Amino acid sequence: MEAFIIVALVLLFAFLGLGAYVTTKVVKAAARGVDRTISQARRTVEDTTLKARSFGQIGVPGALATLRLDLRNSMRATQQALYQGVQTDASLKESIGLFERLSAHGHELDDELKRLEAEPDRQRIAAVLPDLRERTAQITQASDSLRWAARDRARRFAEDDLSYLSDQIDIESGALRDWSRAPSDAFPHSTPAPGTAPTPTSTSAPTTPTWNTPEPAALTEPTPTSQYPWQKTRRPEATT
Repeated sequence: MEAFIIVALVLLFAFLGLGAYVTTKVVKAAARGVDRTISQARRTVEDTTLKARSFGQIGVPGALATLRLDLRNSMRATQQALYQGVQTDASLKESIGLFERLSAHGHELDDELKRLEAEPDRQRIAAVLPDLRERTAQITQASDSLRWAARDRARRFAEDDLSYLSDQIDIESGALRDWSRAPSDAFPHSTPAPGTAPTPTSTSAPTTPTWNTPEPAALTEPTPTSQYPWQKTRRPEATT
């Protein structure tokens, strides 16, 4: 009896521990989902604000918003292209490493541009604006180069695979259209049963190959064949 109680207590604590572990996992997953949703919403709002500033404001504020928007769009597109491409092309791992190093410079520049948006001294910002444009162009050009190289690589692989597949289909199509073999070689001739004389044939016409299939009995429906999705269901004949 004591052993049964001990086993029951052990199982109870095991189930409680498993339940707590599962609950913790679910809570953490939900928290990550909420954080991801909040981050996406924050990025959407910030991108919308930058677009409005780049089109609606002139001078230094509009220039800063344009630089931030160009930087974010380029880096985001490259990140998406590389991380999706590495799932089918492992050689992009080195490119991802380079992109992560480039991202550090991009985040640093984006933070600097964001701080300058709140800077009241517009003349000082206008003085450093050419340098900011040059840094932004350097980062976006490097990002675009990685993205387009990955896309060109994926497109080249797709074109090579399609070309190889087309060659294989041409070979198979040629084999299917090979009419060199005579029809009589494709079908076996019927052989007479033992003890029966062969049926005489006329010498004026060639012998037609026949199938060794017994005739169905009179008034007996033949055995239905397997139906395919593209075949219509046979309607029953009307009886009187």
